[in-house]
Amino acid sequence: MKKFFMFLAVAGLLTLSANIASAQEQPEAAPAATEEAVEPAAPVSGADILKGTGEDVPLHQQIKTYFIQGGPAFMSAIILCLILGLALAIERILYLSFAKTNTKKLVAKVEKALEEGGVEKAKEVCRNTKGPVASIFYDGLNHYDEGLDVVEKRIASAGSVQMSLMENNLSWISLFIALAPSLGFLGTVIGMVKAFDAIEAAGDISPNIVAGGMKVALITTVGGLIVAMILQVFYNYILSRIDSLSIDMENASIDLVDVLAKNKK
Repeated sequence: MKKFFMFLAVAGLLTLSANIASAQEQPEAAPAATEEAVEPAAPVSGADILKGTGEDVPLHQQIKTYFIQGGPAFMSAIILCLILGLALAIERILYLSFAKTNTKKLVAKVEKALEEGGVEKAKEVCRNTKGPVASIFYDGLNHYDEGLDVVEKRIASAGSVQMSLMENNLSWISLFIALAPSLGFLGTVIGMVKAFDAIEAAGDISPNIVAGGMKVALITTVGGLIVAMILQVFYNYILSRIDSLSIDMENASIDLVDVLAKNKK
């Protein structure tokens, strides 16, 4: 799994590097469009070139331009948070999808196995079934001879372990949710400092200098907030899946205790 995350991170960084290099090559076409100008024109971005031709700016070109304007260092860190956060979220979603079990069907199989072959056959049914509910059942059946009180305690303990396994890596996702906007705010503060330095160097509070500096500074904040919102959606979805599975585990555990009590009689 660690190799999988590393692969995603490296692939994302390589893709970003290629996009940055492609975007930086776009302004080379600017001199041809400004040869007739009397005064030298200020540097323009790829988006400005396309606007000058009257064409619509493609979305990927806008993203490249904003990425470069926001600063590759901070924007790369924000994108890395997105890549790692999505990798962890997808891993959790896949894990929880495979953990889903038809609990009513499993309880019926265990009850039938107890009636036909006793505890050993019921344990075999649990061994051949995937998911946290089957693991909880197996742990409880392992202590069937020690009484129902012990079985209930073992089921509760096994349920806590399975809950911990389902919540694994959620703390890292929440970290990236908090880290992405924090990096964005930090980039904004540094960008504002640079903007004021430019104003001081120019010796004049020009609207163009102020607006341009603030625009570039706020791009990192926008990027960080977008990444945080995307990861937050995945995080809440994972929590809802865990809540659903935990309810199924609790109901199935109660049904198993009832079946075992009935079999004792």
